[in-house]
Amino acid sequence: MTTEPRTPAPPPGRLTVADLMTRDVVSVRRDAPIQDAVALLADSHVTGLAVVDGHGKLVGVVSASDVLAAEAEAGDTEDRARLLATGVVADVMSPSPLTTPGDTDVREAALQMDYADVHRLFVIEDHRPIGVISRSDINRAFAAGRLQ
Repeated sequence: MTTEPRTPAPPPGRLTVADLMTRDVVSVRRDAPIQDAVALLADSHVTGLAVVDGHGKLVGVVSASDVLAAEAEAGDTEDRARLLATGVVADVMSPSPLTTPGDTDVREAALQMDYADVHRLFVIEDHRPIGVISRSDINRAFAAGRLQ
């Protein structure tokens, strides 16, 4: 059994990812129709979904940008309609999403997002998503004075 690399616990008084993460992770299975993912994105008011396998393990991420890029690459109107009608999440998802343990210092998570140019990190435990932290979460904490 492999374990996720652990970062050192932050000093007392420092915020960790677990302090700010959203615990209600919206996920979709990789074999779900793209239309279901688009509906989940809209209904959940999120820009990215955790993609999980049949055992709930994180296998990717699908964002609104991924769907739009796939539509753009599909070519003509007929190809785009076919993609949305018959495509599955695995066809458009980004594999190997960036992850972090919950005890990661928020500043480290922010740097990780910045360097990778992503908007979110999934917080995982035993390869399953237990939370998600976004740039917006960190910005809200900064604006509220929780981060200095």
